Amino acid sequence: MFKKILIANRGEIAVRVLRACHEMGIAAVVVYSDVDRASLHVRKADEAYPIGPAAASESYLNIQKILDVAARSGADAIHPGYGFLSENAKFAQACADAGVKFIGPTAAAMEAMGSKTRARQAMERTGVPFVPGTSRGLESFEQAAQVAEQIGYPVMLKAAAGGGGKGMRLVHAEADLKSALDAARSEAERSFGDSEVYIEKAILNPRHIEMQVLADEHGNTVYLGERECSLQRRHQKVMEEAPSPIVDAEMRRRMGEVAVRVAEAAHYTNAGTVEFLVDQERNFYFLEMNTRLQVEHPVTELITGLDLVHLQIRIAAGEKLPFGQEEVRIRGHAMECRIYAEDPDNNYFPSPGKITLLLTPSGPGIRRDSGVYEGWHVPIDYDPLLAKLIGYGTDRTQTISRLTRALNEYFVGGIKTNISLFRRILRDADFQAAELDTGFLDRMLKRSDAGEKGQDQNGDARAAEVAAIAAGMFAVLGASDSVSRNGAGGSTSGKSDTDSNWKAASRREALQ
Repeated sequence: MFKKILIANRGEIAVRVLRACHEMGIAAVVVYSDVDRASLHVRKADEAYPIGPAAASESYLNIQKILDVAARSGADAIHPGYGFLSENAKFAQACADAGVKFIGPTAAAMEAMGSKTRARQAMERTGVPFVPGTSRGLESFEQAAQVAEQIGYPVMLKAAAGGGGKGMRLVHAEADLKSALDAARSEAERSFGDSEVYIEKAILNPRHIEMQVLADEHGNTVYLGERECSLQRRHQKVMEEAPSPIVDAEMRRRMGEVAVRVAEAAHYTNAGTVEFLVDQERNFYFLEMNTRLQVEHPVTELITGLDLVHLQIRIAAGEKLPFGQEEVRIRGHAMECRIYAEDPDNNYFPSPGKITLLLTPSGPGIRRDSGVYEGWHVPIDYDPLLAKLIGYGTDRTQTISRLTRALNEYFVGGIKTNISLFRRILRDADFQAAELDTGFLDRMLKRSDAGEKGQDQNGDARAAEVAAIAAGMFAVLGASDSVSRNGAGGSTSGKSDTDSNWKAASRREALQ
């Protein structure tokens, strides 16, 4: 087993991996940019090293700086988290060349699955179901027009190196094809440094469902169930749940077996996710493979009882999977809300600034993976994800109830957050009925009538009022605590400070 792991990331995922290291008795090393000097992951780490300015290209994306820290600290493995260098094959290879274990797939497997067109080509021989379209980049507008006519409009143009909706265009008619192709290529080049674009049949109102896989370095591969990821805004996931409301045991088995075939064909090891589009007849089609730990991995952990980060580390250390496919059990239901520092009233624009007050939810069935604390300044330089709020229950109904209660307990002062968005989602009738597809959230936001907005504003006002009252109570109780310890009479006769605080508060209330 590793003695020291370097975490090449920041924010909540760095804290998540760091905690797993400590649970396993492994020292955790972190890196930080200039603006992250006071970040939570830096505070909790065993060792922390500066790696440069705020710009990710000069810090978190600088391979040589990170490898230099690994050498200086004596780390024998690197966990990339998600984002940044997590799916960079050059980084994985550089780690191998430096004699540091990369906790993830090999560079070769990452290369095979990193391009959507290369992945489609590699999977063609395995019998994996695809959406009709091309498995290679388009060479000309004429070729695009010919393929579109064959498969029928509407069609979707996609960047081969894409993700997050970048380089993607929906085209309903040939008259719009050329401008859409030019725009997709331009955006793909700007976003990924690769202008390759391919075309496929557009599946209208699909569900986006992904399958978690794990593969050790001894030839064993398993699937751990699916996640429903259809709640998206501008092709970016906002909320996930597991299991999917439409997937039964038989469909799960078929999707899982396809996901395992995909992983095995790519000679994949460690944790990965195979993504599918599912049409209204519940036919599923291979979309892509994410060669890393997913943001939404906690929902799978809750329904399976497995710790994916622990398993990632053990696999990278050469251990065999401690269970087989027949031992994987799915129990209950889980949902995850991605809490962002963004302003819902200003087109979800990022909202950096100091967190002046933080009231966090807890209680049965609630988990919070966070990278922030009260008093911390949220920088503008990175993704605005603050935390993930995850609810778990025996069924979907209980999970919604618990998550609703937790969201009403959650307050972040000093900045704007999207907490109100999740309260609206959870009370939406279509969501409660699991009538979901990738266009659900955009439709819901367009339905934002004054009544719904008023409910959210009233809810936020109540939360702010509760926060102010709580802050005042803390101040009063803190003052009375100081008097009981330092004032005349001094001693509390062996009774706790908490007892004294409660007595002082009750006396004040009796006098009012």
